[in-house]
Amino acid sequence: MFLGTHTPRLDDKGRLALPARFRPDLEGGLVICKGQERCLFVFPTDEFTRFTSALASAPVTDRRVRDYGRVLFASASRENPDTQGRITVPPQLREYAGLVKDCVVIGANSRIEVWNAEAWQTYLEGSEQAFADIAEEVLPGVL
Repeated sequence: MFLGTHTPRLDDKGRLALPARFRPDLEGGLVICKGQERCLFVFPTDEFTRFTSALASAPVTDRRVRDYGRVLFASASRENPDTQGRITVPPQLREYAGLVKDCVVIGANSRIEVWNAEAWQTYLEGSEQAFADIAEEVLPGVL
């Protein structure tokens, strides 16, 4: 499980140092791809396989499924962290997420998300109050 918020910087070569506490779960490799809200998703390889297996069982006759799969797989890149725990973020993914220098890396349960720092702040400003105000069960029977 990935938890917490971290603020690494992207270096001039497009490398991002992953938080030390995340590294053991990513030693076997990872997949980085486009995520929603213009962030990047980073999955351990086995979690990406589980996630995409669920997508493979969705009906290919549904245009939304085809469109989502095309964008997801076309953007996906297998990476292995270097000895310093850095990954290279491909240029097309940096452009998609607006990553230039200041980044925010968040734990999002079974995946990691990488955000442009300003975009993350804007997202939080629009979402934190709604989170605090939720009066109904988001997950019935859980909360």
